Amino acid sequence: GIVGVFGYGGGVIGRYCDQPQMFPGVEAFHTLRVNQPAGKYYTTKYLRDIMELWNRRGSGLTNMHGATGDIVLLGTTTPQLEEIFFELTHRLNQDLGGSGSNLRTPADCLGQSRCEFACYDTQDLCHFLTNEYQDELHRPAFPYKFKFKFDGCPNCCVASIARSDMSFIGTWKDDIRIDQDAVNKYVENDPAYPPEGGAHKGSRDWGEFDIEKEVLDLCPTHCMKFENKKLYIDDANCTRCMHCINVMPRALKPGKETGCSILIGAKAPILDGAQMGSLLVPFMPVNAENDYEEITDLIDKIWDWWMEEAKNRERIGELLKRQGFQKLLEVTELKALPQHVQYPRENPYVFWREDEVPGGFTRDIKEFRKFHQR
Repeated sequence: GIVGVFGYGGGVIGRYCDQPQMFPGVEAFHTLRVNQPAGKYYTTKYLRDIMELWNRRGSGLTNMHGATGDIVLLGTTTPQLEEIFFELTHRLNQDLGGSGSNLRTPADCLGQSRCEFACYDTQDLCHFLTNEYQDELHRPAFPYKFKFKFDGCPNCCVASIARSDMSFIGTWKDDIRIDQDAVNKYVENDPAYPPEGGAHKGSRDWGEFDIEKEVLDLCPTHCMKFENKKLYIDDANCTRCMHCINVMPRALKPGKETGCSILIGAKAPILDGAQMGSLLVPFMPVNAENDYEEITDLIDKIWDWWMEEAKNRERIGELLKRQGFQKLLEVTELKALPQHVQYPRENPYVFWREDEVPGGFTRDIKEFRKFHQR
Protein backbone atom coordinates (compact mmCIF):
# COMPACT_ATOMS: atom_id res chain seq x y z
CA GLY A 1 0.00 0.00 0.00
CA ILE A 2 2.96 2.41 0.36
CA VAL A 3 3.98 2.33 -3.29
CA GLY A 4 2.86 0.46 -6.41
CA VAL A 5 1.90 0.72 -10.06
CA PHE A 6 -1.27 2.35 -11.36
CA GLY A 7 -4.34 0.11 -11.14
CA TYR A 8 -2.65 -2.65 -9.13
CA GLY A 9 -2.87 -3.08 -5.37
CA GLY A 10 -0.34 -5.91 -5.23
CA GLY A 11 2.90 -6.98 -6.89
CA VAL A 12 5.16 -4.25 -5.51
CA ILE A 13 6.53 -4.35 -1.96
CA GLY A 14 7.75 -0.98 -0.75
CA ARG A 15 11.15 -0.98 0.92
CA TYR A 16 12.49 2.24 2.46
CA CYS A 17 15.62 2.93 4.49
CA ASP A 18 14.93 4.66 7.83
CA GLN A 19 18.25 6.50 7.60
CA PRO A 20 18.19 7.86 4.01
CA GLN A 21 20.60 10.69 4.82
CA MET A 22 23.22 8.13 5.88
CA PHE A 23 22.55 5.67 3.03
CA PRO A 24 21.24 7.65 0.04
CA GLY A 25 22.02 4.81 -2.36
CA VAL A 26 19.34 2.64 -0.78
CA GLU A 27 16.86 5.31 0.23
CA ALA A 28 14.30 3.17 -1.63
CA PHE A 29 14.85 -0.49 -2.44
CA HIS A 30 11.47 -1.70 -3.69
CA THR A 31 10.81 -5.35 -4.50
CA LEU A 32 8.70 -6.54 -7.46
CA ARG A 33 7.08 -9.95 -7.67
CA VAL A 34 6.73 -11.16 -11.24
CA ASN A 35 4.32 -13.96 -12.17
CA GLN A 36 6.42 -16.98 -13.13
CA PRO A 37 5.39 -19.18 -16.08
CA ALA A 38 3.63 -22.47 -15.29
CA GLY A 39 6.21 -25.13 -14.47
CA LYS A 40 8.90 -22.42 -14.43
CA TYR A 41 9.84 -22.99 -18.06
CA TYR A 42 11.95 -20.26 -19.66
CA THR A 43 13.66 -19.56 -22.93
CA THR A 44 17.22 -18.30 -22.63
CA LYS A 45 16.11 -15.17 -24.53
CA TYR A 46 13.49 -14.37 -21.88
CA LEU A 47 16.00 -14.82 -19.05
CA ARG A 48 18.50 -12.55 -20.80
CA ASP A 49 15.78 -9.95 -21.44
CA ILE A 50 14.54 -9.83 -17.85
CA MET A 51 18.11 -9.67 -16.50
CA GLU A 52 18.90 -6.84 -18.90
CA LEU A 53 15.77 -4.97 -17.76
CA TRP A 54 16.62 -5.41 -14.10
CA ASN A 55 20.27 -4.44 -14.54
CA ARG A 56 19.14 -1.28 -16.33
CA ARG A 57 16.23 -0.22 -14.09
CA GLY A 58 16.94 -2.06 -10.82
CA SER A 59 19.74 -3.37 -8.65
CA GLY A 60 20.39 -6.51 -10.70
CA LEU A 61 19.62 -8.68 -7.65
CA THR A 62 16.97 -11.37 -8.11
CA ASN A 63 15.46 -14.27 -6.20
CA MET A 64 14.59 -17.15 -8.55
CA HIS A 65 12.14 -18.14 -7.05
CA GLY A 66 10.41 -16.87 -3.90
CA ALA A 67 8.46 -19.12 -1.54
CA THR A 68 5.24 -18.35 -3.40
CA GLY A 69 6.96 -19.13 -6.70
CA ASP A 70 7.40 -15.69 -8.24
CA ILE A 71 10.42 -14.25 -9.94
CA VAL A 72 11.45 -11.73 -7.26
CA LEU A 73 13.24 -8.59 -8.46
CA LEU A 74 14.99 -6.97 -5.51
CA GLY A 75 15.74 -3.28 -5.29
CA THR A 76 14.62 -0.33 -7.38
CA THR A 77 13.47 3.27 -6.90
CA THR A 78 9.98 4.73 -7.05
CA PRO A 79 10.39 6.57 -10.44
CA GLN A 80 11.40 3.27 -12.07
CA LEU A 81 8.30 1.30 -11.04
CA GLU A 82 5.96 2.38 -13.85
CA GLU A 83 8.79 2.09 -16.38
CA ILE A 84 9.53 -1.49 -15.33
CA PHE A 85 5.84 -2.38 -15.31
CA PHE A 86 5.36 -1.02 -18.84
CA GLU A 87 8.33 -2.96 -20.19
CA LEU A 88 7.27 -6.17 -18.42
CA THR A 89 3.72 -6.08 -19.77
CA HIS A 90 4.32 -4.60 -23.23
CA ARG A 91 7.73 -5.94 -24.24
CA LEU A 92 8.17 -9.16 -22.22
CA ASN A 93 4.48 -10.16 -22.09
CA GLN A 94 4.81 -10.77 -18.35
CA ASP A 95 2.57 -9.75 -15.45
CA LEU A 96 3.22 -8.89 -11.83
CA GLY A 97 2.58 -11.50 -9.16
CA GLY A 98 0.62 -11.26 -5.94
CA SER A 99 1.52 -9.53 -2.70
CA GLY A 100 -0.54 -8.34 0.23
CA SER A 101 -3.96 -9.66 1.29
CA ASN A 102 -4.84 -11.21 -2.04
CA LEU A 103 -4.44 -14.36 -4.10
CA ARG A 104 -0.71 -15.01 -4.29
CA THR A 105 0.88 -16.19 -7.53
CA PRO A 106 -0.22 -19.82 -8.14
CA ALA A 107 2.69 -22.30 -8.35
CA ASP A 108 2.90 -25.80 -9.81
CA CYS A 109 5.27 -28.68 -10.50
CA LEU A 110 6.41 -29.71 -14.00
CA GLY A 111 3.45 -32.09 -14.21
CA GLN A 112 2.76 -34.09 -17.33
CA SER A 113 5.27 -32.12 -19.39
CA ARG A 114 8.12 -34.17 -17.88
CA CYS A 115 6.91 -36.43 -15.05
CA GLU A 116 5.56 -39.92 -15.68
CA PHE A 117 3.79 -39.94 -12.30
CA ALA A 118 1.70 -36.77 -12.86
CA CYS A 119 -2.00 -37.56 -12.54
CA TYR A 120 -3.32 -34.33 -14.08
CA ASP A 121 -2.05 -31.39 -16.10
CA THR A 122 -0.74 -29.10 -13.36
CA GLN A 123 0.48 -26.46 -15.80
CA ASP A 124 -2.89 -26.12 -17.51
CA LEU A 125 -4.84 -25.81 -14.24
CA CYS A 126 -2.29 -23.37 -12.79
CA HIS A 127 -2.39 -21.22 -15.94
CA PHE A 128 -6.20 -21.30 -16.06
CA LEU A 129 -6.71 -20.25 -12.43
CA THR A 130 -4.05 -17.54 -12.74
CA ASN A 131 -6.04 -15.99 -15.60
CA GLU A 132 -9.44 -16.73 -14.05
CA TYR A 133 -8.64 -14.85 -10.84
CA GLN A 134 -6.65 -11.88 -12.16
CA ASP A 135 -8.72 -9.42 -10.13
CA GLU A 136 -8.13 -11.34 -6.90
CA LEU A 137 -4.42 -11.58 -7.75
CA HIS A 138 -3.86 -7.84 -8.26
CA ARG A 139 -6.44 -6.06 -6.10
CA PRO A 140 -6.16 -7.09 -2.43
CA ALA A 141 -9.60 -7.59 -0.89
CA PHE A 142 -9.08 -10.69 1.25
CA PRO A 143 -8.70 -10.89 5.05
CA TYR A 144 -5.14 -12.11 4.40
CA LYS A 145 -3.15 -13.97 1.74
CA PHE A 146 -4.40 -17.05 -0.10
CA LYS A 147 -2.22 -19.52 -2.02
CA PHE A 148 -2.94 -22.16 -4.65
CA LYS A 149 -0.29 -24.82 -5.30
CA PHE A 150 -0.50 -27.74 -7.71
CA ASP A 151 1.27 -31.07 -7.25
CA GLY A 152 0.92 -33.63 -10.03
CA CYS A 153 1.25 -36.61 -7.68
CA PRO A 154 1.58 -37.41 -3.95
CA ASN A 155 5.36 -36.87 -4.09
CA CYS A 156 4.34 -33.23 -3.58
CA CYS A 157 7.33 -31.60 -5.31
CA VAL A 158 6.07 -28.05 -4.59
CA ALA A 159 5.12 -29.03 -1.01
CA SER A 160 1.54 -27.88 -1.54
CA ILE A 161 0.28 -29.94 1.43
CA ALA A 162 2.33 -27.78 3.81
CA ARG A 163 2.49 -24.38 2.09
CA SER A 164 -0.83 -23.59 0.41
CA ASP A 165 -4.27 -22.56 1.57
CA MET A 166 -5.73 -24.70 -1.21
CA SER A 167 -3.64 -27.64 -2.34
CA PHE A 168 -4.29 -29.75 -5.46
CA ILE A 169 -2.46 -33.09 -5.25
CA GLY A 170 -2.67 -35.58 -8.12
CA THR A 171 -3.95 -39.05 -7.22
CA TRP A 172 -5.70 -42.06 -8.70
CA LYS A 173 -8.90 -43.94 -7.90
CA ASP A 174 -8.22 -47.43 -9.24
CA ASP A 175 -5.44 -49.95 -8.50
CA ILE A 176 -1.69 -49.40 -8.80
CA ARG A 177 -0.47 -50.94 -12.07
CA ILE A 178 2.01 -53.78 -11.48
CA ASP A 179 4.50 -55.25 -13.96
CA GLN A 180 5.34 -58.54 -12.20
CA ASP A 181 8.27 -59.29 -14.52
CA ALA A 182 9.85 -55.95 -13.65
CA VAL A 183 9.24 -56.56 -9.92
CA ASN A 184 11.30 -59.74 -10.21
CA LYS A 185 14.03 -57.88 -12.08
CA TYR A 186 14.38 -55.60 -9.03
CA VAL A 187 14.34 -58.58 -6.66
CA GLU A 188 17.03 -60.32 -8.74
CA ASN A 189 19.16 -57.15 -8.64
CA ASP A 190 19.26 -56.78 -12.41
CA PRO A 191 21.70 -53.88 -13.13
CA ALA A 192 19.21 -52.44 -15.63
CA TYR A 193 16.65 -52.06 -12.80
CA PRO A 194 18.34 -50.03 -10.05
CA PRO A 195 16.14 -49.07 -7.05
CA GLU A 196 14.93 -45.43 -6.98
CA GLY A 197 15.83 -45.23 -10.66
CA GLY A 198 19.51 -45.14 -9.70
CA ALA A 199 19.13 -41.93 -7.70
CA HIS A 200 21.52 -43.13 -4.97
CA LYS A 201 23.87 -45.01 -7.24
CA GLY A 202 27.52 -44.15 -6.61
CA SER A 203 27.01 -42.39 -3.27
CA ARG A 204 27.95 -45.62 -1.42
CA ASP A 205 27.50 -49.37 -1.70
CA TRP A 206 24.01 -50.03 -0.38
CA GLY A 207 24.25 -53.77 -0.89
CA GLU A 208 21.69 -55.92 -2.70
CA PHE A 209 18.11 -54.75 -3.02
CA ASP A 210 15.81 -56.27 -0.38
CA ILE A 211 12.13 -55.85 -1.29
CA GLU A 212 11.03 -56.91 2.20
CA LYS A 213 13.18 -54.33 3.95
CA GLU A 214 13.05 -51.49 1.44
CA VAL A 215 9.44 -51.68 0.24
CA LEU A 216 7.09 -53.96 2.18
CA ASP A 217 8.21 -53.03 5.70
CA LEU A 218 8.12 -49.32 4.88
CA CYS A 219 4.55 -49.32 3.55
CA PRO A 220 2.61 -47.18 6.10
CA THR A 221 -0.43 -49.48 6.06
CA HIS A 222 1.47 -52.74 5.36
CA CYS A 223 -0.90 -53.46 2.51
CA MET A 224 1.69 -55.30 0.36
CA LYS A 225 3.18 -58.79 0.27
CA PHE A 226 5.57 -60.65 -2.05
CA GLU A 227 4.96 -64.37 -2.39
CA ASN A 228 5.97 -66.92 -5.03
CA LYS A 229 7.62 -64.24 -7.14
CA LYS A 230 4.44 -62.17 -7.22
CA LEU A 231 3.69 -58.81 -5.61
CA TYR A 232 0.22 -58.33 -4.11
CA ILE A 233 -1.23 -54.93 -3.10
CA ASP A 234 -4.42 -54.50 -1.05
CA ASP A 235 -5.36 -51.28 -2.84
CA ALA A 236 -8.34 -50.62 -0.55
CA ASN A 237 -5.83 -49.90 2.24
CA CYS A 238 -3.29 -48.02 0.08
CA THR A 239 -2.80 -44.40 1.16
CA ARG A 240 -1.11 -43.38 -2.14
CA CYS A 241 2.13 -42.47 -0.36
CA MET A 242 4.14 -43.28 -3.55
CA HIS A 243 7.00 -44.97 -1.67
CA CYS A 244 6.77 -48.31 -3.49
CA ILE A 245 6.41 -46.55 -6.86
CA ASN A 246 9.45 -44.37 -6.14
CA VAL A 247 11.59 -47.38 -5.21
CA MET A 248 10.50 -49.53 -8.18
CA PRO A 249 9.42 -47.03 -10.86
CA ARG A 250 9.74 -49.49 -13.74
CA ALA A 251 7.53 -52.06 -11.99
CA LEU A 252 4.79 -49.90 -10.43
CA LYS A 253 2.80 -47.01 -11.81
CA PRO A 254 -0.22 -44.98 -10.63
CA GLY A 255 -3.63 -46.23 -11.78
CA LYS A 256 -5.34 -45.01 -14.93
CA GLU A 257 -8.38 -43.33 -13.32
CA THR A 258 -6.58 -40.16 -12.31
CA GLY A 259 -7.56 -36.81 -10.86
CA CYS A 260 -6.65 -34.81 -7.78
CA SER A 261 -7.31 -34.51 -4.06
CA ILE A 262 -8.06 -31.03 -2.74
CA LEU A 263 -6.77 -30.00 0.68
CA ILE A 264 -7.45 -26.79 2.56
CA GLY A 265 -5.79 -24.69 5.24
CA ALA A 266 -2.00 -25.23 5.25
CA LYS A 267 0.07 -22.28 6.44
CA ALA A 268 3.15 -21.04 8.29
CA PRO A 269 2.86 -19.76 11.90
CA ILE A 270 1.56 -16.18 11.78
CA LEU A 271 -1.47 -15.75 14.07
CA ASP A 272 -1.68 -19.41 15.03
CA GLY A 273 0.77 -22.31 14.76
CA ALA A 274 1.87 -23.93 11.50
CA GLN A 275 -0.55 -26.48 10.13
CA MET A 276 -0.81 -28.93 7.24
CA GLY A 277 -3.69 -29.03 4.77
CA SER A 278 -6.88 -30.88 5.73
CA LEU A 279 -8.43 -33.18 3.13
CA LEU A 280 -11.61 -31.62 1.71
CA VAL A 281 -12.22 -33.45 -1.59
CA PRO A 282 -10.74 -36.98 -1.61
CA PHE A 283 -10.97 -37.33 -5.38
CA MET A 284 -12.04 -35.03 -8.20
CA PRO A 285 -11.57 -35.70 -11.92
CA VAL A 286 -9.63 -32.78 -13.41
CA ASN A 287 -11.48 -31.80 -16.55
CA ALA A 288 -10.28 -28.92 -18.71
CA GLU A 289 -13.15 -29.38 -21.18
CA ASN A 290 -15.66 -27.64 -18.90
CA ASP A 291 -13.20 -24.91 -17.87
CA TYR A 292 -12.66 -26.54 -14.49
CA GLU A 293 -16.16 -25.45 -13.45
CA GLU A 294 -16.35 -27.84 -10.48
CA ILE A 295 -13.10 -26.44 -9.08
CA THR A 296 -14.03 -22.77 -9.53
CA ASP A 297 -17.45 -23.35 -7.93
CA LEU A 298 -15.72 -24.83 -4.88
CA ILE A 299 -13.22 -21.94 -4.69
CA ASP A 300 -15.99 -19.32 -4.88
CA LYS A 301 -17.96 -20.92 -2.00
CA ILE A 302 -14.86 -21.09 0.19
CA TRP A 303 -13.87 -17.49 -0.54
CA ASP A 304 -17.40 -16.18 0.16
CA TRP A 305 -17.36 -17.82 3.60
CA TRP A 306 -13.79 -16.74 4.38
CA MET A 307 -14.32 -13.09 3.39
CA GLU A 308 -17.53 -12.91 5.40
CA GLU A 309 -16.34 -14.66 8.58
CA ALA A 310 -12.56 -14.22 8.90
CA LYS A 311 -10.89 -11.74 11.20
CA ASN A 312 -8.19 -9.41 9.93
CA ARG A 313 -5.04 -11.36 8.97
CA GLU A 314 -6.77 -14.69 9.56
CA ARG A 315 -5.89 -17.35 7.00
CA ILE A 316 -8.49 -19.88 5.84
CA GLY A 317 -6.79 -22.58 7.97
CA GLU A 318 -7.21 -20.48 11.11
CA LEU A 319 -10.88 -19.82 10.33
CA LEU A 320 -11.30 -23.55 9.75
CA LYS A 321 -9.75 -24.27 13.13
CA ARG A 322 -11.91 -21.65 14.84
CA GLN A 323 -15.30 -22.53 13.31
CA GLY A 324 -14.73 -26.23 12.67
CA PHE A 325 -14.54 -28.58 9.70
CA GLN A 326 -18.29 -29.27 9.82
CA LYS A 327 -18.92 -25.59 9.04
CA LEU A 328 -16.66 -25.85 5.98
CA LEU A 329 -18.58 -28.90 4.74
CA GLU A 330 -21.85 -26.97 5.12
CA VAL A 331 -20.44 -23.99 3.22
CA THR A 332 -19.10 -26.12 0.36
CA GLU A 333 -22.20 -28.36 0.33
CA LEU A 334 -20.02 -31.46 0.55
CA LYS A 335 -21.01 -34.61 2.42
CA ALA A 336 -18.92 -35.87 5.31
CA LEU A 337 -16.79 -38.84 4.21
CA PRO A 338 -14.63 -41.39 6.04
CA GLN A 339 -11.55 -39.90 4.32
CA HIS A 340 -12.11 -36.66 6.26
CA VAL A 341 -11.33 -38.47 9.53
CA GLN A 342 -7.67 -38.85 10.43
CA TYR A 343 -8.36 -41.26 13.29
CA PRO A 344 -11.47 -42.27 15.29
CA ARG A 345 -12.68 -39.59 17.65
CA GLU A 346 -12.03 -39.82 21.37
CA ASN A 347 -15.35 -37.97 21.83
CA PRO A 348 -18.22 -40.36 20.96
CA TYR A 349 -20.91 -37.69 20.66
CA VAL A 350 -22.31 -36.37 17.39
CA PHE A 351 -24.52 -33.30 17.57
CA TRP A 352 -27.40 -32.61 15.18
CA ARG A 353 -29.33 -29.43 14.64
CA GLU A 354 -33.11 -29.58 14.73
CA ASP A 355 -33.45 -28.79 11.01
CA GLU A 356 -31.16 -31.75 10.19
CA VAL A 357 -33.43 -34.30 11.89
CA PRO A 358 -36.49 -35.46 9.89
CA GLY A 359 -39.53 -34.06 11.71
CA GLY A 360 -37.32 -31.99 13.99
CA PHE A 361 -37.21 -32.51 17.73
CA THR A 362 -38.38 -30.78 20.88
CA ARG A 363 -36.53 -30.73 24.15
CA ASP A 364 -38.54 -31.52 27.29
CA ILE A 365 -36.09 -31.62 30.17
CA LYS A 366 -38.63 -33.20 32.57
CA GLU A 367 -39.32 -36.03 30.14
CA PHE A 368 -35.58 -36.51 29.65
CA ARG A 369 -34.94 -36.73 33.41
CA LYS A 370 -37.44 -39.60 33.74
CA PHE A 371 -34.98 -41.83 31.90
CA HIS A 372 -31.70 -40.14 32.82
CA GLN A 373 -31.53 -39.62 36.55
CA ARG A 374 -28.63 -37.70 37.97
